[in-house]
Amino acid sequence: MPDATTQPAETGAAATRRIRIGIDTGGTFTDVVALDEVSGELVTTKTPSTPGNPADGFLNGVRKVLDLMGASGDDITAVSHGTTVATNKLLEGKVEALGFITTEGYEFILEIARQAVPDGYGNSYFWVKPPRIVPADYVKTVGGRIDFEGNEIRPFDEQSAVRAARWFKERGITTIGVCLLHSYADDSHELALREVLRREHPEAVVSISSEVLREYREYERSMTTLVDAAVKPNVSRYVANIHQRLDDFVSSGAKLPFYIMKSNGGVLSADEVVHQPITTVLSGPAAGALGAGLIASRAGFEKVLTCDGGGTSTDVSVVLGGEPTLTTEGSVGAYPSKIPMIDVVTVGAGGGSIAWVSPEGSLKVGPQSAGADPGPLCYAKGGTEPTITDAHVTLGRIPPHLLGGEIPLDVDAARAGITELAARLELDFERCATGILEISAWNQANALRQVSVKRGLDVRDFMLATFGGSGSLLACRLVDILGLAGVVVPQNPGNVSAFGLLTVDVKNDYVQTAVARQHALDFAAVQKTFDDLTGRAAAALDAEGFPRDAHRYTRTVDLRYFGQAYEVRVSAPDGEVDAAYAAGVAERFHDEHRALYGYDFRDDPTQQVEWVNLRVTGVGPITRPELRELASAEGAADVRERAHRSTRPVCFDPEDGYVDTDVWWRPDLLAGDVVTGPAIVEEFGSTVPVHPGFVVRVDSLGNLVITKEA
Repeated sequence: MPDATTQPAETGAAATRRIRIGIDTGGTFTDVVALDEVSGELVTTKTPSTPGNPADGFLNGVRKVLDLMGASGDDITAVSHGTTVATNKLLEGKVEALGFITTEGYEFILEIARQAVPDGYGNSYFWVKPPRIVPADYVKTVGGRIDFEGNEIRPFDEQSAVRAARWFKERGITTIGVCLLHSYADDSHELALREVLRREHPEAVVSISSEVLREYREYERSMTTLVDAAVKPNVSRYVANIHQRLDDFVSSGAKLPFYIMKSNGGVLSADEVVHQPITTVLSGPAAGALGAGLIASRAGFEKVLTCDGGGTSTDVSVVLGGEPTLTTEGSVGAYPSKIPMIDVVTVGAGGGSIAWVSPEGSLKVGPQSAGADPGPLCYAKGGTEPTITDAHVTLGRIPPHLLGGEIPLDVDAARAGITELAARLELDFERCATGILEISAWNQANALRQVSVKRGLDVRDFMLATFGGSGSLLACRLVDILGLAGVVVPQNPGNVSAFGLLTVDVKNDYVQTAVARQHALDFAAVQKTFDDLTGRAAAALDAEGFPRDAHRYTRTVDLRYFGQAYEVRVSAPDGEVDAAYAAGVAERFHDEHRALYGYDFRDDPTQQVEWVNLRVTGVGPITRPELRELASAEGAADVRERAHRSTRPVCFDPEDGYVDTDVWWRPDLLAGDVVTGPAIVEEFGSTVPVHPGFVVRVDSLGNLVITKEA
């Protein structure tokens, strides 16, 4: 079997090559998709990740895909990358010594934080606050004060700033976050403090809040700035290392355009991302949601839940009309981060998630993971605990190998591990193995409810788009649990995140807090703020090399009813801001508030609308790959003759035991083919178990559309 899939080039295509490459680095595999913009040739492949140095796996992927295409580094026009370097650093708690400077009198802002207990009080009797990102003794203050309107109440105290800078220098603390009170309204004190740090402590890496998040709420702005500072050294080193080694592929010595995926669904050049590293914290999951959303939308599905299953975790999101929903209320691990990001919920239910017995004697799955090294028991690399992948392979739901035979699996080792676990639980083998998968399915289902039902969406109206190496393994069970309309599985599902990297535009987000009630809105001031934010977005796109006539800008506004603590974001059209403009935006707010919470106050004159934040996103558009139609089954040989490969015993239900199940080879299926469960549909890098009572139809784009039989 080939280790890649290729859409053939159009006949008569020009010999010139213009290759764009998308690379998504996961915990187990590095996924690669390359597009020749001249011929339309699209090649996908995978290579093992290298956790010790992710850059090695990245560059191995570039070499592998160039070899498959018969191309060289001189043919590459751009490389886009989805990375978890920033995310992993925070999730693993590996934050190096970090300092914090804030306004005098506010040194305990991180300790006070917010009164929020995960999962509600009922399940949190023993909950304690997570570790602080900055210890209390690494917090310093400076004198001076700006009020919420940007007026200087007390002048900046340079001497206290000098003392703070020297204190950090003497202790070797070289990463510092700065957040002074109300600097979103006037950044002059923060800029002055940065100049002091440059002069007194020049080796320090510094993030200031007025550049990271020009938005009010001091705790969230402080935390977002500190997260940016915490990941800046690692991201900078990682990106610089890859960029330097990428340039070695080019014989002319020219620098290759290198882009990093951002959490907001756009990309940013590597040269710029080192100044905004926090924007990459959900880099990989964002690319997957975009790629799956585009494919599902082109297939005619407008309401889609995405399920990206990897080796360590599963990421889920909502896509409406081909566009993933955005939020600024996200977090990375225990740390809040108010940057615009695709609304992704992550659950520890990947292929490497470990099954274990709780102190109470019940079966648990995850969030601990065997990762890529040592990996599941069946990897035979030293793993000692059974995982979700081990349960799948012993039940026959995946083949005894990965990547078309490139990675053989040790089924006996997996069976021995689950047998031992079953004995501890006093279960037979099949009940234990299927129980592992059932718990995993419910973990995924709860995450899907979190992004849908808890957002006011009826999950029964949605199709589920599954991708990633393990994303489709529990698809049928999720349909049963949630009552979904069905499942759509794209071609090459293991590479959808890498494909998504070829579909994203360059994006930059800019925000300014400007609190005012609707009846007292200063239209000229709102217009000026929009114009200023647009100017900043335009300058950033100019720096990225986009001509002015290609720029696009979108406006959004955060609104609330006066007295509410949190806002609802609504779109705001282009055009001059006047009374009619503001009234139209308020109407959108009423509609969105009703959709989210089931009520609005549009007819209650005592409830006033309040404008809070103004936002502008600058977009530099790129050319997206075309999705080609699959050849039709009409007139072709019978599907069984073409695509049936074998049968093997598979256990879908412990009550029924193992049943002989047809195994189909997906690359030989054509548009219009129908496969009825029980069945296994295999391809390079992914497997889809089709449970009894389900039917698979291949659509015109080659997607597998799975629904329950009537």
